[in-house]
Amino acid sequence: MRVLLVEDDDAVAGALGAALHRVGLAVDRAADAEEGWCKHGDASLVLLDMGLPDSDGLALARRIRAASEVPIIAVTARRGESSVVAALQSGVDDYVTKPYSTQVLLARIDAVMRRSGRGLVIGDIRVAHLVLEPQEQRATYDGALLDLSPKEFALLLVLAQNAGHVVTRAALMERIWHTTWVGGSRTLDVHVASLRAKLRRAELVETVRGTGYRLRDTG
Repeated sequence: MRVLLVEDDDAVAGALGAALHRVGLAVDRAADAEEGWCKHGDASLVLLDMGLPDSDGLALARRIRAASEVPIIAVTARRGESSVVAALQSGVDDYVTKPYSTQVLLARIDAVMRRSGRGLVIGDIRVAHLVLEPQEQRATYDGALLDLSPKEFALLLVLAQNAGHVVTRAALMERIWHTTWVGGSRTLDVHVASLRAKLRRAELVETVRGTGYRLRDTG
């Protein structure tokens, strides 16, 4: 899966591009609207900043939508209701405001790709002795196959995608169970406990009290 990131800020593009690479996505970057237009034909998904140096992002969204059905997610600092409505009317499929967490953006990407019927294609992920193969829904640790349920695999996948970093409980609930209902977080705790037992190394999945969980990147 190839993501086209249309973003003029080098720092933002670098950080976001690195985060997407870590989860196995190929990333192409365009620094302005014209470059974005030239490159959109090869993209599976477009992440589009609304404030570009040569044109408003709305104009580029309309131009791309007139020529292609490629999913578009607006990634912008514009928070007003009128900005959201204008973007959606211009053809974007979702709207994420800055600042945002990588976990939430990945959840939005996943949702948009599922709605488009294309699915989110993620490459194999390796964290020390842990290997995940998302397309086969297969995980091994030290070469031994882990017998994981679909939700346990999804939980381990999100943690592995963010190895060494805390993933909030809210982000995990939204990403895996597609809900923000806080009362459902007990389900998360049960799945974490089961995952630790199957890994046979409980310390690999750390609890960050009051925040969420972190998969240790043991190197």
